Amino acid sequence: MRFYTTMPSSLQPFYHEELTQYRSNYQSGDLLQAWRHLERAHIIGQRYPAAHSFVHWKMLQFGIRIKNTKEIIGQVPRLLVGGLKSFVGKVPLGNPGGSNVPALRKVAIAEDIQDIFRKAGVDLK
Repeated sequence: MRFYTTMPSSLQPFYHEELTQYRSNYQSGDLLQAWRHLERAHIIGQRYPAAHSFVHWKMLQFGIRIKNTKEIIGQVPRLLVGGLKSFVGKVPLGNPGGSNVPALRKVAIAEDIQDIFRKAGVDLK
């Protein structure tokens, strides 16, 4: 069993760029694009406990902001167990993290995000 602890430094700029784009879109009121960047940050960071948990925290805050009860309720268990599942390597890769997708469903990773992993030298296996 492989334990994941911290995100490789080669992947961190891509993760942080998605969060920067999230904040920018959120502040300008483009909530659809903001959410899209949170989902992308989730896919990039979901193998790493702190990054994974942080995105779920931001998704919970987002759900509260837009008063989406389904998202709020869906994010609470994800926030509580997502980091632990990351640590032991049991996350469904490609899952965008929102409550509209079952938490354990593996989802095909978009080609541009696969390119990010390749550029960072991170194996998706």
